Amino acid sequence: MTYSIVARDPKTGELGVAVQSHYFQVGPVVPWAMAGVGAIATQSMVNVSYGPVGLEMLRAGLTAEQVLRALTSGDAMPEVRQAAIVDAKGGIAAHTGAKCIPAAGHRTGEGYSCQANLMEKNTVWDAMAEAYESATGSLALRLMAALDAAEAEGGDIRGKQSAAMLVVRGDPTGRSWEDRIIDLRVEDSPEPLPELRRLLDIRRAYDADSEADKLDEAGDAAGAKAKRVEAMALAPNNVELRFWAGIATAQAGDVDEGCRLIAVAVREDRRWLETIRRLVAADRLSAEQAAALESRLSAFAK
Repeated sequence: MTYSIVARDPKTGELGVAVQSHYFQVGPVVPWAMAGVGAIATQSMVNVSYGPVGLEMLRAGLTAEQVLRALTSGDAMPEVRQAAIVDAKGGIAAHTGAKCIPAAGHRTGEGYSCQANLMEKNTVWDAMAEAYESATGSLALRLMAALDAAEAEGGDIRGKQSAAMLVVRGDPTGRSWEDRIIDLRVEDSPEPLPELRRLLDIRRAYDADSEADKLDEAGDAAGAKAKRVEAMALAPNNVELRFWAGIATAQAGDVDEGCRLIAVAVREDRRWLETIRRLVAADRLSAEQAAALESRLSAFAK
């Protein structure tokens, strides 16, 4: 009782799954992915084992088609299952069992598959595919476009409740914690897709902020500042991003601009002032820098 998309980005090799359902906590059930291996969506009268078992088969060298054939042939009730797999080479396989609750179906394309069951209309998966193919930007943004298109087409006939997105690297680093680029879940919400998009924007903002830190370390102050501006544009209400951007800006020599950014956080919660003091103890700021910031902040935090 779900719509989802699995896909591989041909430029980056990233693999992803995105899903929405009128079902509590769809995230732990439907989407499965492993860097450099593949991505799987398992749904309808869900057999959760399709996810972890399927990934192990892919890692052993089987193609998406071979894995799906093995999973369904070993299942006592394949007629009620719906699943889709994309492998590391972009191979696609999809299955909609004959007894999935209508409207149910799937559409595959180059490096992706869109699938849905118990939809209001039998046009949902086509709308998803067309949206994905016409979307631009990162894989995560294109997956999001497919989900939005499904909902605009009528979506799940029962309504909406939870959503999730999982994106992993194309080339594994050997550090699994770094291979998950996006791992977001909306467990229970009257508007799961807007909430998922909000979380995605925050994730992208923090990624931009991390890139800014790396640019700072490399001595590229201008590039770092541009990344911090990008981060704040993606998450304009996130006071923590503004606080750390303000600290970095002040350390780079623009104390007034740094104070302006920090003041947004201080106006919301004056404990950020204590945070400045504690940065001194951790050698993140000098005592002189902290004193200068506190002195100047009074003019900005009113």
